[in-house]
Amino acid sequence: MPPVKKVLIANRGEIAVRIIRACKEMKIATVAVYSTADADSLHVQMADEAVCIGPPASKDSYLHMPNIISAAIITGADAVHPGYGYFSESPSFTEACESCNIRFIGPPATAIEKMGDKAKAREIVTSARVPVIPGAKGIIANDQDALRTAQKIGYPVLIKASAGGGGRGIRRVDRPDDLLTALKTAMAEAEASFGIADVYVEKLIENARHVEVQILGDKHGHYVHLGERECSIQNSRRQKMIEEAPCPILDADTRKKMGAAAVRAARAVGYCSAGTVEFLVDADKKFYFMEMNTRIQVEHPVTEAVTGLDLVKLQLAIAAGEKLPCTQRDISFRGHSIECRITAEDPERAFQPSVGKINRLAWPGGPGVRIDSHMYQGYTVPPYYDPLLGKLIVWGKDRQEAIARMLRCLAEMRIEGLKTNTALHSRILLDPNYQKGEFNTTFVTRKLADAGREAA
Repeated sequence: MPPVKKVLIANRGEIAVRIIRACKEMKIATVAVYSTADADSLHVQMADEAVCIGPPASKDSYLHMPNIISAAIITGADAVHPGYGYFSESPSFTEACESCNIRFIGPPATAIEKMGDKAKAREIVTSARVPVIPGAKGIIANDQDALRTAQKIGYPVLIKASAGGGGRGIRRVDRPDDLLTALKTAMAEAEASFGIADVYVEKLIENARHVEVQILGDKHGHYVHLGERECSIQNSRRQKMIEEAPCPILDADTRKKMGAAAVRAARAVGYCSAGTVEFLVDADKKFYFMEMNTRIQVEHPVTEAVTGLDLVKLQLAIAAGEKLPCTQRDISFRGHSIECRITAEDPERAFQPSVGKINRLAWPGGPGVRIDSHMYQGYTVPPYYDPLLGKLIVWGKDRQEAIARMLRCLAEMRIEGLKTNTALHSRILLDPNYQKGEFNTTFVTRKLADAGREAA
């Protein structure tokens, strides 16, 4: 298989910048696509070529498949990297690329489709001896099916969109009287967000931690895992805020078992490229499969920091037919890494988005500090897209040093002209429970509630 020569990045923002940088180091030409609202964005300035694909609304630009495929054909791109979000987990987009002799930098459409259906994914990984959360074997057929399933597994339960992601299409139910109302709400949200109203029901694991495992697979049947990431620090909409590697509570035996389970899940669907298997971990450190993200993750830099591997470069090499450069035995882990997602949101107002011109920007620096961002001073943040402004990543010889370094960087950083979540990050990292590694997915919600009571 010939090497990739020109990549069109079917995305925007910090991930587009990240991919362009990897391509430049590999001497691969790049094509940026952009909406009219993103004409001044950094990824447009950095790419070798840039093509406008439509007006601001994502459905008319970044989610307009004919425009993106046409841009790839017109510019002679022989590959497309989807980043995360948008078309990154779309089997139809993958197939459209392949039908036009354009390589898709990611897994095959069959793997995306199998893991994209959360109910089907549960069945597949169960057959691969991966532990799953107790729940329905498939999608909910009707109201009576939902009631029977919830009664069987016991309340509280979660209703979850089968095609879901990003915390959408999920409803907690604590008692039977609330189930049918929550079912209708979850189905409506699933239909609006993903175009599919299918949902399933599973047991709610209370006080759980969200821990995910990075895997790599090539086209020759080789698989490895690159350790885990702790992703329990999430806002009230289940959006991740802070990620770290490794997870501070896992022992060596659990870590080994979780990595092996993630590889079995990937092998079960014939996966290749970079992917992430997500687990919930209960108070007894038992882990359960939650879902698989068939793409590069926002938080991939913390894995890069502790392994020394470049995941985007590896994606490009795998797409070119190369074998994985390492076996599981070759992979080692060094130190501790933390990532803070810097977003244009106001945590004091339920994470309401903030837009406007960045009047002043000063990023922190020093040893063990990395910035992934499309921001620059004078850049105007548009109101149409995800509020992620950038990612602040630090590495330390241990978790204590990483926390101290992140706190120093957050204090050093200056973003003026709009609201950000920077102060909340500092409050979280200073919390004694966070510093001891004693937290779960409800940590941020409880901390904000406590702050509200103190203010009152």
